Amino acid sequence: SRRRHTRFRNVTGVQTCALPICTPKIHFDPTTRLGRPFYYFSWGAACTEIEVDPRTGCYRVLAVDILHDVGHSLNERIDRGQVIGGFVQGMGWLTTEELRWHDDGRLLTHAPSSYKIPTARDLPEHMVLNFWPMPNREDNVGRSKAVGEPPLMLALSVIEALRDAVANIRAVSHTSQRPLGVEGPMVHLDAPATPERVFFAIRHRSEEHTSELQSRFGIS
Repeated sequence: SRRRHTRFRNVTGVQTCALPICTPKIHFDPTTRLGRPFYYFSWGAACTEIEVDPRTGCYRVLAVDILHDVGHSLNERIDRGQVIGGFVQGMGWLTTEELRWHDDGRLLTHAPSSYKIPTARDLPEHMVLNFWPMPNREDNVGRSKAVGEPPLMLALSVIEALRDAVANIRAVSHTSQRPLGVEGPMVHLDAPATPERVFFAIRHRSEEHTSELQSRFGIS
């Protein structure tokens, strides 16, 4: 990778020098195609519980539990704000912030006035965040870890919870009126998973279940 240089001027004269600035331990060998892309990794896990109305596709996030690795936290309040804020931002990215274009190529959803971003009201009633109690193994500032962007990806648990909910939609037998679970292919649910997309995914899943039941039990 290209090295960046910062130039310093000697305060006692006009001589200048160049100091290379780069992240330590990062390297790549083009011959072996091996190397180290990052100085360290930030780890995290999230568990999300949702409630879906199968008649409309509307849903609510009921509970979120997060365990995130920030190394040795330099300021726990700031880190908590970053993790929770990143999660909610990611939740909007994956569920509500839908981009739409005009036929002439103009972006129609170009501002918060034209597409839905999450607000404080979208926070679940149960939101628990714990930090992994281990400092950074690398000799970083205070043994801390970056916490700006990694928490955004924890919101993948929201769309996967929606996918699981749709996958568990059960068809009802016309003879016994009992829910009968039928295994099927993986649910196709694009992001952002708006209520409209969830509704059509549910309908498609129900049609698959109904077709499977009809062929299995001879139901017309």
